Amino acid sequence: MISKPSPVKNVVITDEVARYVLDQLPPMPAAHADLVERTRALGGASEMQVGPDQAALLTMLTRLVSARTVVEVGTFTGYSTLAFAAGLSPGGQVITCDVSDEWTAIAEDAWSAAGVADRIRLELGPAADTLRSLPAKPFIDLAFLDADKGGYLEYWELLVPRLRPGGLLLADNVLYAGEAASPHATGNARSIREFNARVLADDRVDSLLLPVADGLTIARKKETQP
Repeated sequence: MISKPSPVKNVVITDEVARYVLDQLPPMPAAHADLVERTRALGGASEMQVGPDQAALLTMLTRLVSARTVVEVGTFTGYSTLAFAAGLSPGGQVITCDVSDEWTAIAEDAWSAAGVADRIRLELGPAADTLRSLPAKPFIDLAFLDADKGGYLEYWELLVPRLRPGGLLLADNVLYAGEAASPHATGNARSIREFNARVLADDRVDSLLLPVADGLTIARKKETQP
């Protein structure tokens, strides 16, 4: 008889544990901290911003793959973009896509203040159109999805062929506040659930769905393609 897998060992993240985790991070640069506060002042929309711990992870992953080209779908106020820019290899570039000139104006101020504006190329307009305009060859070292959930599947299919072997494709909010775990999920949660199923079945990549923040998928493109 085959035994059932052991339950996932997860620590309950109390306020005390959350503060302890944040205390383990390196000091946040002033431009980053100012952007976090400016975004917080937006009110409810600020929940779209990644947390400092997730931003530190994005920088670490960028460095681990020695990324020179990062493509980000969903800029918002540019905090995750700052994280990628901080981890780029010399001469690297972040191409970031969004449709809001209001939020990205905040982002551009922050990038200038942080001294990384020359490493970032902002593309305003529908992200799918921007991705289609990119070279149709494997040149992206790292890509990040953090935009409209109904678009994730299309963005995935546009990005995977352009990702170099060994490159990473990250997707945020893949638990969608836990709603994506339900077979009865609707709306955005249903879209995320369908996206997760596609990623799991995609034999072009190896992938993990991690309970980081609102769920983070890390997919690595295989060296040898089927």
